[in-house]
Amino acid sequence: MTVGIGFDTHPLVPGRRLVLGGVEIPFEKGLEGHSDADVLAHAVIDAILGAASAGDIGSCFGIDNPMYRNVSSLLLLKEAFQRVEALGYSVGHIDATIIAEAPRLGPYITQMRSNLAEMVGAAVEEVSVKATTANRMGTLGAGGGIACLAIASLGRQGVTG
Repeated sequence: MTVGIGFDTHPLVPGRRLVLGGVEIPFEKGLEGHSDADVLAHAVIDAILGAASAGDIGSCFGIDNPMYRNVSSLLLLKEAFQRVEALGYSVGHIDATIIAEAPRLGPYITQMRSNLAEMVGAAVEEVSVKATTANRMGTLGAGGGIACLAIASLGRQGVTG
């Protein structure tokens, strides 16, 4: 078994959709970025790539490549998983925490878990997504952005013990 950690943060700006875990969430601002700026998917991508020592989101899906402009980060997650799967890994568990003052994310967590699980070929029970706030501290606490921290464990396919 191997373990990887991922972290991502993007500023909130007017005129963008807010997408987290592939779920479009009604809000007056969205996350700024090259793709759809889905911090949850991005943190999970870095966690699974890190667990397989397979690079990071920037080295695999760099902003210099126009094909990733406004792309769904769920598609990037699926491709990242295919890369680690080709190396002989499968997902054991994913745990992610989104840090956002607003909006309230509770009603969307179940769909986020389902979306992530589908992209990595895992049962929804193997994917945990939680939300918390920054308790009004710093830029995140002032509502200037959203961040996510994720951890993933991968197992080698066909390896026991």
